[in-house]
Amino acid sequence: MRIALIAETFTPAVNGVVNSVIQVADNLARRGHEPVVVAPSGASYRSRSGLPVPVIRVPSVTLPGYRQVQVARPALDLVPIMEKIAPDVVHLASPALLGSAAVRAANELELPTVAIYQTDLAAFARRYHVLLSGPLVWAHLRRIHNAADLTLVPSGASADQLARQGIGPLARWARGVDTRRFHPDQREELWRRRTSGGRLLVGFVGRLAPEKQVHRLASVSRLAGVQLVVVGDGPRRHSLQRLMPDAIFTGQLVGDDLGRVMASLDLLVHPGTDETFCQVVQEALSAGVPVIAAAAGGPLDLVHDGSNGLLWRGGDTRELAALVQGMCQDRDRLAQLAFHARPSVVRRTWERVTQELVDHYASVADTRRSVTRAS
Repeated sequence: MRIALIAETFTPAVNGVVNSVIQVADNLARRGHEPVVVAPSGASYRSRSGLPVPVIRVPSVTLPGYRQVQVARPALDLVPIMEKIAPDVVHLASPALLGSAAVRAANELELPTVAIYQTDLAAFARRYHVLLSGPLVWAHLRRIHNAADLTLVPSGASADQLARQGIGPLARWARGVDTRRFHPDQREELWRRRTSGGRLLVGFVGRLAPEKQVHRLASVSRLAGVQLVVVGDGPRRHSLQRLMPDAIFTGQLVGDDLGRVMASLDLLVHPGTDETFCQVVQEALSAGVPVIAAAAGGPLDLVHDGSNGLLWRGGDTRELAALVQGMCQDRDRLAQLAFHARPSVVRRTWERVTQELVDHYASVADTRRSVTRAS
């Protein structure tokens, strides 16, 4: 099967959409399929298994307020590119500008489409003060997703959110996790000793951008007996460093370096409330690290309160600090949460979820062929 993967952002950017597209492309190639990435940045590369993955660049502009990210120019005509690729199915990764052009082209060419809902664009526009209201953003997303044959959502909260907005048909498709890279065996005791000074190592991992709401960790950074480690980079890094001078900022880490630091934490805290899934929570759990996350969006499907982590209401940062302080004072409870962390996600491998994705591809392709024959 030949699959056109339409990526709103791609390398060298580092975010959940990019990571998901790379994992999907790699696993599709390993299974004998032919993925082709269409994106505003990046270059053709070889997958982790050594197989080639072509990348077709489209004209792009810099995302306002986030210079590290390139996005497609509006109103592109992708029909010539789609005709050149001749895909069996079109995969729209978190569609917005490029996804809108891709679904128009796919429908003109009668190609089956699967849209992946991965980014809460309405919340994103609000936090970046983009001059678009929530209803206008949702109207745009409704046009894209309802023009696709199927929209895949990563969590129950996302399914409810899209259904309320009149988007469908919907099916669940969770993200996979690299259970080898994010594994308790990656824990580095020497790094822990040098970094913690005997304190509880509490980490945040992600983009240092408004939508991640990292500023909510200021009260955690001041707790006695706690060392906050902030892993990532982005437009808010300097302001966050001023706000949390006692925190350790590692900068952006990827690959095995990220796996080692993740496994070396005692606790991951994710304060954001706009996550459709929250891959970093799943990676922490796979590494055997319990999580405290806001009781909203995707983390509700991943964090089982009192089992592999804790949920907080997402508004009162004093409550968040109290939960972290409680883990610092009750190491036995923390150990129990850690014991249940990896088993809660270990079966969510990329190999398994890629097969689920291929099944969705086949379903929409069969339905499209049946409709075409009937007409």
